[in-house]
Amino acid sequence: MSELDSQVPTAFDPFADANVEDSSAGTKEYVHIRVQQRNGRKSLTTVQGLKKEYSYSKILKDLKKEFCCNGTVVQDSELGQVIQLQGDQRKNVSTFLVQAGVVKKDNIKIHGF
Repeated sequence: MSELDSQVPTAFDPFADANVEDSSAGTKEYVHIRVQQRNGRKSLTTVQGLKKEYSYSKILKDLKKEFCCNGTVVQDSELGQVIQLQGDQRKNVSTFLVQAGVVKKDNIKIHGF
């Protein structure tokens, strides 16, 4: 019986090193750009996940001026501050944020349709 006991594999925990401080998995801060369908052909673009050190009102002002659309900053209890723009501006907003140096292209997630 001692031969069988030595061949029994020990329990392996695949998530044992997930709580290590130097692990970089899941630490990326993404900026999420989504489109929401309103009524008919109308749509709404939302931008969330920008760093809190940025002035949302100044970014919104530049976005509105650049894309000739209206928008607002909404305070959400779960998501924090969210920028809303009229129309489907997903590609425009992502290129604007990268060119302005606010966010790297790897940290942008575009959702919708």
